[in-house]
Amino acid sequence: MAIEGKDEKYSGRIRLGMVGGGSGAFIGGVHRMAARLDDHYTFVAGALSSTPEKALASGKELGLDPERTYGSYEEMAEKEAAREDGIEAVAIVTPNHMHFGPAKAFLEKGIHVICDKPVTSNLEDAKALKAIADKANALFILTHNYTGYPMIRQARAMVANGDLGDIRLIHAEYPQDWLTEPVERQGSKQAEWRTDPKRSGAGGALGDIGTHALNLALFVSGASVESLAADLDSFVEGRQLDDNAHVMLRFKEKNGVRPKGMLWASQVAPGFENGLKIRVCGTKGGIEWVQEHPNILWFTPFGQPKQMLTRNGAGALPESTRVSRIPAGHPEGYLEGFANIYSEAALAIKAYRDGGEAPDVIYPTIEDGVIGLAFVEACVESAKKDGAWVKPNV
Repeated sequence: MAIEGKDEKYSGRIRLGMVGGGSGAFIGGVHRMAARLDDHYTFVAGALSSTPEKALASGKELGLDPERTYGSYEEMAEKEAAREDGIEAVAIVTPNHMHFGPAKAFLEKGIHVICDKPVTSNLEDAKALKAIADKANALFILTHNYTGYPMIRQARAMVANGDLGDIRLIHAEYPQDWLTEPVERQGSKQAEWRTDPKRSGAGGALGDIGTHALNLALFVSGASVESLAADLDSFVEGRQLDDNAHVMLRFKEKNGVRPKGMLWASQVAPGFENGLKIRVCGTKGGIEWVQEHPNILWFTPFGQPKQMLTRNGAGALPESTRVSRIPAGHPEGYLEGFANIYSEAALAIKAYRDGGEAPDVIYPTIEDGVIGLAFVEACVESAKKDGAWVKPNV
């Protein structure tokens, strides 16, 4: 029997490394928990900080071999690619501006990349990275993690099956309140980089959570954005990036219907914690899902009473049940949904090992990342033109 972290050649687990995510980093811990949940990965190497001393200390905290705790991602990519037992996949959990370099380095070594969103800090880099990923002998997975929720898979399947009819309306929102005050000037490292254009890119709340709302809307509805009109604000004095965004959306025509929609992303909305919500309405009915109550999907056939569909409950579709773990009534939440992205990625990576594909697997890709950055830059352009309609440059 293989001992975790020693001889994974025979265990079937995927040897995973991480760039970023050291001591005090919220999202790095989330990625590690998500990777562990279904036992597909073993965490064996990392470049956990841009400061070598901090990287080594973080590696020690996490139980990594000091020889596989690296001071830079460049060193890690080079040395891990040369090892017989080197990492097969790497999770990149750095600030946005530090996604491109590591992703490029590992893809070019044939190491699968699991990257936090947005894929890069700007559209030019996103398109360049897509060109690299398309040629690489490795997979690229983007952690738009909300697509992993079972009831989101249920909603997507219902739309695809025609339960809602032809889609007319697509509304998504993601309000938070944690940037209501200038916490980036009060010692919050998470806020510092998210409000810094050099590290975050052109979008503030828009890039951080607006891309999540957009991705979910497109994932569920199957629609594509044709044009948008955006109104962006930086309500907190001195803040360099938007902290609130209202966006009107026109989607591409499908079956003779051109859907319309709206998106609201805010980090200055007191009373909202992680209020991600999506509504999709068609000619036959509508659905509504709220991230803070993820085990429930509301479905209303036109002219009939509203139905509450539950995860693994009556009416659950195979697309939903295949990413559920426990019976209905026992709640699954954020970490389980995040873990579904890692598990879908693992199935794809293991199939890739054998020269095949995992046909039922769904995960966000580099293409979704390009769409997200095109959305951000189109919103910024629209806002500068006083809300003029702009077509994203995908």
